Amino acid sequence: MKKSCKIAFVSNYINHHQIPFCDSMYRLLEGAFTFVQTERMEQERVQMGWHASRRPDYVRCWYEEPEACRRLVLDCDVALFGGTDDESYIEERLRAGKPVMRVSERLYKTGQWKAVSPRGLLKKYHDHTRYRKSPVWLLCAGAYVASDFRIIRAYPGKMYCWGYFPETRRYDLDTLFSGKGYGEEKIPYLLWAARMIDWKHPELAVETARTLRERGLRFHMDIIGDGELRPMAERLAGEYGLEGCVSFPGYQPPEEVRRYMEQADIFLFTSDRQEGWGAVANEAMNSGCALVADHMIGAVPYLVRHGENGLVYGDGRKEQLFGAAERLVRDRALCRELGEAAYRTIVEVWNAENAAGRLLELIGAVTGLDWARGAGPGGQSLTGYAPCGPAPVLRERFRRTEPGRYARER
Repeated sequence: MKKSCKIAFVSNYINHHQIPFCDSMYRLLEGAFTFVQTERMEQERVQMGWHASRRPDYVRCWYEEPEACRRLVLDCDVALFGGTDDESYIEERLRAGKPVMRVSERLYKTGQWKAVSPRGLLKKYHDHTRYRKSPVWLLCAGAYVASDFRIIRAYPGKMYCWGYFPETRRYDLDTLFSGKGYGEEKIPYLLWAARMIDWKHPELAVETARTLRERGLRFHMDIIGDGELRPMAERLAGEYGLEGCVSFPGYQPPEEVRRYMEQADIFLFTSDRQEGWGAVANEAMNSGCALVADHMIGAVPYLVRHGENGLVYGDGRKEQLFGAAERLVRDRALCRELGEAAYRTIVEVWNAENAAGRLLELIGAVTGLDWARGAGPGGQSLTGYAPCGPAPVLRERFRRTEPGRYARER
């Protein structure tokens, strides 16, 4: 790197999903990177283990030193902006025409029909569309983000694949897979882990277990998490008589969830379209799990190629979910094959170090700042999508039009 590029990442708060990426940026920029935290983390997230054990040296808090943070954001070479709805943090920079890279999940998580709202369109114009010809680019933290932003005619030709990049671990695969399975007999082991709320659908994990047992299969499933739907899920498991094959360990801290993933053969990811990204997909794939996931989850089209590094089912199509789980329980060789490919997807492409390097390469390309160079691009994803590649505009409709693919570009 010829010269230090000063970059500030402005977001609501630092958390364990963002720290690996920020650490990589800090290293590649030789310390010329700052994370500007705009608010304190909600107590619910703190209790879930999202709070960093210590504040990294590159973090500055707007609520502690507002003027210093304002100057830092205004004067840096490039500002990344995401995780807050308050435009005031970057308005001065936008007015000055200085480079901004926005990081955004979906605009319309509950349905693109909401785009008809005049009030909503006015705000989207103010926040996004009016900058279509300005030095502002969009990092799409989810595969359907570009589709939403195309509706409001924002960032044409300036949208790029992005996501969340939790810790990537590197394993000896033979050792990792020798520890998978449940109990001394190593029967197939399925895992579900999330907050137990409506759009994450814990009931689908219970119904999957019921189906597997009715089809005469031996397995064990752990359903990890807590929340308003936990009593319902436990009651449903009792009504189905699943006490011998389904357990509810309750809330577990992130480090403990990773330990469960390392032992699991199959990870069920049953969220619907409201899951903007879903970092548990990265973590489960990194842990060698065969992922079974809803096609509307933001991470899934970017990370998963059906039948090659995971299995994908159509949103709301329970029989496809049950069939995918049954297929993997019956075929342990396929389960391992998908798990190994999932692992390579993360360690070779969708990880923090590769994302940071690709981002600095992109910044150099779009801003003309030739000294903003990263570590260079990493490997090629099975899906064809990689961090900072051009973001496709994907259809929401679930269609398998060719082997392995289930979403088409518009």
